[in-house]
Amino acid sequence: MIRLVLFDIDGTLVHTGGAGMEAFRQTFAEEFGAHGGIEKMKFAGRTDVSLVREFFGIHNIPATPENFSRFFEQYVFRLDHVLAHNHTAICPGVREFIRSLESLPQPPVLGLLTGNIRLGAEIKLRHFGLWETFATGGFADDHEERDQIAVAAHKRAVRALKAELRGEEILVIGDTPFDIRCGRAIGAKVLAVATGGATLQELVNHKPDWAVTDLTHIAAREVCSWQPT
Repeated sequence: MIRLVLFDIDGTLVHTGGAGMEAFRQTFAEEFGAHGGIEKMKFAGRTDVSLVREFFGIHNIPATPENFSRFFEQYVFRLDHVLAHNHTAICPGVREFIRSLESLPQPPVLGLLTGNIRLGAEIKLRHFGLWETFATGGFADDHEERDQIAVAAHKRAVRALKAELRGEEILVIGDTPFDIRCGRAIGAKVLAVATGGATLQELVNHKPDWAVTDLTHIAAREVCSWQPT
């Protein structure tokens, strides 16, 4: 049975109307005097740290710990402001799917597996009243690479559960091939949803365990009570 469900955020749980990208643009422009380049970058499935590193490279800004700290200290304030003024929405079926998970006879622990830094994730999910839903997770603060964020989320969940947690007892839910890959990095089952960064066919091509248009098309019990063959 599935004992831990890890959700991606952007394009999986919520749509922020491009708030993250706009907050990036404003921070680079106002804090570093760096303009342009954002439009060339692909945000879907990426980590905040890798995106900042890429932009620093485009503008020849030294990728020092001090510059990363300077960026993120300002980014979170701009993210909160942009979210308050953007058109935002929860992805179809998310609230119902979460309620179904919580209603299972042996409900799994719910967590996050995201390329957002932790505070950025909290700001986004508090905007939708979802932050308190999640008990654990892995974030860009843990590692720059998404696969290693998955490893961090796994380890953190083991500590929270105070018990071993096999890969096949974990379900990762995400909207890009990066989510599928990082789920596989920890041996997890993967449910791909075509609500964000990739089409349904693109997701199917990466061979998740389940691929659906959105979370209205699958039941929590279907993905949480699978039996090994």
